[in-house]
Amino acid sequence: MKITFLGTGTSQGIPVIGSKDEVCLSTDQKDKRLRSSLMMEWDNQVYVIDCGPDFRQQLLTAGVNRLDGILFTHYHADHTAGLDDIRPFSQQNGAVKMYMDKTVSDNLKERFAYIFATENRYAGAPSVAIDIFKNEEFNLGGKEIYPIEVMHGWLRIFGFRVDKMAYITDAKTVSKREKEKLKGLDVLIVNALRIDPHPTHFNLEEALEFINELKPKKAYLTHISHRLGFHERVSKELPQNVFLAYDGLEIELDS
Repeated sequence: MKITFLGTGTSQGIPVIGSKDEVCLSTDQKDKRLRSSLMMEWDNQVYVIDCGPDFRQQLLTAGVNRLDGILFTHYHADHTAGLDDIRPFSQQNGAVKMYMDKTVSDNLKERFAYIFATENRYAGAPSVAIDIFKNEEFNLGGKEIYPIEVMHGWLRIFGFRVDKMAYITDAKTVSKREKEKLKGLDVLIVNALRIDPHPTHFNLEEALEFINELKPKKAYLTHISHRLGFHERVSKELPQNVFLAYDGLEIELDS
């Protein structure tokens, strides 16, 4: 399996519009972060986790010409606002499969009513096929997917485990029961918003504590704001098996 970080930024991305912060003004390409999204490829199939407002740009940059489905962590705009950009795939290959829990489904049906309409549909609207999952494993393209329930402040959201890789974003707390699903990982991807504490996201200290508890072989930090600091500077201060992800990073994983 191959994974590609399509985006590694938080809700505003980096640079933040109008900001004079030194990280936002950085010329290092690794300090420029689109909204968080991950692409997974195996057996000539392509799946994406989340489709934020930068989705079109991300797919063009990555040269994506096939999309077998989208998994959604939660309904916030930085993870869903690019939904309309699936149009080319539905026009070419029919309804795009989307995997989500009921809260995401309810929210998207309200916000993107024209996509989900059953009567008097707009001719250009993308076609979708919704698969509602609960907190139990399901099959995706021949692989078992394990949803990981985490709390994003007061909101229940989901991460996902695929083989020995897990992707978690926007987490603030994770129960002991869900942590059991994250044992024996080769790669853990987890959010680390900034240095200072935040009410609904792991900060760097909390993310490192989470990684240390689970002990994956390697961990990558994502969903990063400019308040975490420069990529180069922060990378030098991380434990040996922990890395700052960046947009466009590709990793080959054993199944």
